Amino acid sequence: MSSNLPIAHGDMTAPTPQNTPLNQAPIAQGLSRPTVPDISEDNEQEDDGDVTLPPGAQSAMLGLVQNRLSDLVGKSSGYIESLPIEVKKSVEGLKGVQVKQNELQNQYKRECLELEKKYLELQKPLYERRNAIISGSSAATAEETAAGIQASLKDNPDYTPLAKDPPTGPAAIPEFWLTSLCNHIGIADLITERDRGALKHLIDICLSYVSSDESKSGFKISFHFSPNEYFENELLDKTYLYQEEVGYAGDFVYDRAIGTEIKWREDKDLTKEFEIKKQRNKNTNRTRLVRKAKPTDSFFNFFSPPFPPSDDEDIEEEELEELEAKLEMDYQIGEDLKEKIIPRAIDYFTGKALEYDLMEDDDEFDELDEDDDVQFDDDV
Repeated sequence: MSSNLPIAHGDMTAPTPQNTPLNQAPIAQGLSRPTVPDISEDNEQEDDGDVTLPPGAQSAMLGLVQNRLSDLVGKSSGYIESLPIEVKKSVEGLKGVQVKQNELQNQYKRECLELEKKYLELQKPLYERRNAIISGSSAATAEETAAGIQASLKDNPDYTPLAKDPPTGPAAIPEFWLTSLCNHIGIADLITERDRGALKHLIDICLSYVSSDESKSGFKISFHFSPNEYFENELLDKTYLYQEEVGYAGDFVYDRAIGTEIKWREDKDLTKEFEIKKQRNKNTNRTRLVRKAKPTDSFFNFFSPPFPPSDDEDIEEEELEELEAKLEMDYQIGEDLKEKIIPRAIDYFTGKALEYDLMEDDDEFDELDEDDDVQFDDDV
């Protein structure tokens, strides 16, 4: 637990979370919570007697303290301004050193990005081979099948290997990508029953990187479809662009996302619901039926991503929070497609990846003591 420590300049105190300024953090990049004194320390009695708090009161008080700290973040306490001039110069000098560290971090991340591109090129023949087996244009070799069986035995010692029948011809795997997407916890929530008909025509999902000639770096997720009755496109792209400099935590920060415009066939737009309404002419009193479209939930809204607000855009706080939540979700889906689903598609098809995704979710929750008062809403 941290506390304010005196330093060598009179009675001045080192900065606290209240007076340490923070620049606006990028969306989807976490901020560390301020460290605050334990509630029990604040309530110590002179006779060192214990203070008993009602169930849940400590967490409630901690929340109030954290809210108070968040209100003070970015506001100066006057500590830095009160330092002697020679110390201020030292502080500015440290900022200059940090600038050089940031430049090296930028260089490091860009070299990592180039390494990602290199290994994607090395994996391309394997992705092409995977697509050939999924589509049924080529049969799995005996060597590939044997390696797969060994992997299954390693994961599950009780696995029953396939019988050694005579070699058979190629066999396409039906609805491979639809099944894989539905086995991802986050993406499954976006797929409606209406979407499934279109996603059955999804034949491949590919990753590529934005060309080095472009002004911004980033990556592209490409969805390949067979001809279908829903839209004319056979290729739907989603491109994620990074900001030029890495973020405070040393990672790339998303700038914006761009999706392909879907050319829907008549009456097949899955992102809209149509309803028939009556309208009455005020002059003639005649009525007519009008067909109106309204937005609805659909996986295909993924290709019409929200756009980050500009600095000079006047937007209500509640609306801004809602927009930030949508942007964060959009970026997370893109990241999971890039880092999880595309490289480990077979694990999502079989459901193996679910075990690891659920383990990651469990890690986000701290274990609670038996005496902790925990309440959940009924609709969660």
